[in-house]
Amino acid sequence: MRTFRNNNKNRSKRSKVFPRYMQEKLAITVLVITLALFALVMVLYNLMTKKKEDYNQIVLSQQEYDSRVIPFKRGDVLDRNGTYLATSEKVYNLILDPRQIMTDPDSYLEPTVNALTECFGYDRTEIMNLIQEKKDKQYVRYAKQLTYDDKDKYEKYKTEKAEELKKAQKAIKGIWFEDEYKRVYPYNSLASKVVGFANGDGMAGTGGIEQYYNTTLMGVNGREYGYLNDDSNLERVIKPASNGNTVVSTVDVNVQKIVEKYIAEWEQQTGSKRVGVVVMDPNNGEVLAMSDDKSFDLNKPRDLRPEFTADVLRQLGVKEAMDDYKRKNKDAQPLTPETVSQHYSDEEIVSLGTQVAWNQTWRNFCISDGYEPGSTEKIFTVSAALEEGAITGKETYECNKFLEVGGHKINCVSRYGHGLITVEEGLMKSCNVVMMRIAQQMGKEKFYKYQQIFGFGSKTGIDLPGEADNKSVMYTADTAGPTDLATNSFGQNFNCTMIQMAAAYCSVINGGSYYEPHVVKQILNEQGSVMKKVDPVLVRETVSESTTKFINEALFKTVNAEGGTGGAARIAGYKVAGKTGTAEKIPRDKTNYVVSFCGYAPSDNPQVLVYVVVDEPHVEDQPHSTYASQIFQKIMTEILPYLNIFPDTQEGGTLTSEDAATLPQQEGITNETQASSESGETEAEPTSGQPSKEVPTMENGETVPEEYLNPDEEYVNRESGGDTDLPAALPGGAADTSADTQEGQDTQPSE
Repeated sequence: MRTFRNNNKNRSKRSKVFPRYMQEKLAITVLVITLALFALVMVLYNLMTKKKEDYNQIVLSQQEYDSRVIPFKRGDVLDRNGTYLATSEKVYNLILDPRQIMTDPDSYLEPTVNALTECFGYDRTEIMNLIQEKKDKQYVRYAKQLTYDDKDKYEKYKTEKAEELKKAQKAIKGIWFEDEYKRVYPYNSLASKVVGFANGDGMAGTGGIEQYYNTTLMGVNGREYGYLNDDSNLERVIKPASNGNTVVSTVDVNVQKIVEKYIAEWEQQTGSKRVGVVVMDPNNGEVLAMSDDKSFDLNKPRDLRPEFTADVLRQLGVKEAMDDYKRKNKDAQPLTPETVSQHYSDEEIVSLGTQVAWNQTWRNFCISDGYEPGSTEKIFTVSAALEEGAITGKETYECNKFLEVGGHKINCVSRYGHGLITVEEGLMKSCNVVMMRIAQQMGKEKFYKYQQIFGFGSKTGIDLPGEADNKSVMYTADTAGPTDLATNSFGQNFNCTMIQMAAAYCSVINGGSYYEPHVVKQILNEQGSVMKKVDPVLVRETVSESTTKFINEALFKTVNAEGGTGGAARIAGYKVAGKTGTAEKIPRDKTNYVVSFCGYAPSDNPQVLVYVVVDEPHVEDQPHSTYASQIFQKIMTEILPYLNIFPDTQEGGTLTSEDAATLPQQEGITNETQASSESGETEAEPTSGQPSKEVPTMENGETVPEEYLNPDEEYVNRESGGDTDLPAALPGGAADTSADTQEGQDTQPSE
């Protein structure tokens, strides 16, 4: 009885294991799980019915089986007339599938190897070993960038051998071709700095338009892939590639050829450290041509120029290794040429030197390198003074060889002085004293305000990579002293780039409109329709029409009148105008100079501007502007007829009788009395204390020879060993300057 009662108790306890509240929770849990499963079924059903195609595409696009990339074609680069400067040609990569070949070596291996050796001349043993070593691989790229003729030869061979191999129960297997595009530059080195080049895969450009407009030129790869359908048949899906857009440049191939021809001629006959030429349309900022002396083959951009010998590469590598070590170990003791080998191997040193050589070759001198411009700056000093009313243009000044400013005896270009001289003659004869006097009258606030207006010290915004701004080597009203103002007035003691100078010149001679210089005028799509037209960008107004007229007349006389320094630039039949430039380089040892000429035509309606800069001509006596003027003259003589700029049949490149009457009658010296400026200031007496005189005399009292008073070129006739007449450093503490940054001589690196 006791046992029975105990069993009932146990049974009663077991029946209470799941009380009611737990049963309710369990029911709720089951319900939630059921609803979740139902929701999941609905989601899967929705994916299968409505999203099936989308997810199929995603899955299939990730399949590697029987799939390939369809490469895009990089956009072309054209000149302004539609001539191809850069294009992409289809080539083929030879792909081997060793796994397929080795599925039946007796049937496939021998015929396949025979096809490769007979069609392409490949080494039989090498191919045989490669296939056997990589027998598990399905994709082996054996050769790149084969031509269509190579591919066609193989296809014909395979067709001819098909019947014969079929009878022997053999076949050619595991060979196929992958499409690719090869960048081609039809003119090789022409306009190499403007065009730039694309890397092998066409995904990135280096330098020029190829780099600046890389995203425009690039397209999007397509894809072809295969999959098995419900019937186990292979289906193919093709997503076509989107090709890049075409860039139409402002460059004219024929103008560019003319420029490069005469640069090459100069280098062969005389040569210099650097030489650059920019050709622009002054009425819209379009660059028609741009080149320097270090052109390179765009189809072989990494082939070094002859001057980069093994010794030169090692020297460049040692210097770069020292700089590299300093950048990476700022607190460590700097390396010396003797200790470089302790931290860098010979291979690393040569590699660093090669990279420096490439950068020097690819660097665009016309936009990336700064130099002291010299007397080409003088038109901006006069223009600013005219705009501000500091002068009227009718003033006369006394030039007695030099002017003492801030403790410096600053010479004129003529060591004998010009005597009494007008503002116009100051430009014609390139008189430093006149410019210093005008700058003093204007004051540094107004002078440096116009330096900014003309764009010096800031980027022009040209659509090319690597433009320097030279801001660190420019004075401002806050930092300039009397000597700085004086030297800056005639183009010394500050840096600019060629494109800055050319753009500023265009604004002064075209009526005052400063246009942003540019090298691209249109963007076309794959079908040739215009997607974007690059209209001229008017940045600001710089001078008035009256100032433009004064400058154009003065620069016309600079070239065509007796006593003008630009006589070497004269072209018969054309109204050519321009200004010479001669700048003494740092260190101021009177041995190294930059000479230049910036000219245009016609003088009364400028249609084309050519700016030539020659850095350190390879001659004993460098400071002759004629070197640059003659290059200008040869280029312009061919450019003008090509551009349909016709000669002035009435004038033939000489002065009218009216213009001639306004010129000085005796040795370039005027007898006009000195006029007061609109500001009411009068000219101070020369610091030398010498009285004014009609005809300058030399130290021995004799009259200055005619060739010194009325030169046909700008020649800085200084005596070596004389007193220093220019500051020995640029702003910012730069004690050395040159037009070649790569050799460590310039203060403005490329960006």
